[in-house]
Amino acid sequence: MVWAFAKAGVHADKLFQMVANEAVQRQVQGFKPQNLSNMVWAFATAGVHTDKLYEVVANEAVQRQVRGFNSQDLSNMVWAFATAGVHADQFYEMVANEAVQRQVRGFKPQDLSNMVWA
Repeated sequence: MVWAFAKAGVHADKLFQMVANEAVQRQVQGFKPQNLSNMVWAFATAGVHTDKLYEVVANEAVQRQVRGFNSQDLSNMVWAFATAGVHADQFYEMVANEAVQRQVRGFKPQDLSNMVWA
């Protein structure tokens, strides 16, 4: 839902805060990689910053060792973290290592440019 609001440029701070609170409370359990990616992308795009949400998402991605995350998920997530000014060194390192391990195969030009920019 927040993805749609961010994409449309609709400001809904209360909705974003409610979603962030719920995601943090759940510790993003049950969220698929694309859910995590779309959520942080939406928050960054909308300019809604919540440190705890980014922390929980980064921790979950690291815990999963970014397994199941495709190139677009990873690229959108690092873009979102960088755009929001979030420092998550372990997360960034894991994503970089994953990209190297995959030899950047499957990364579209936009994915690569997002990652390098971030």
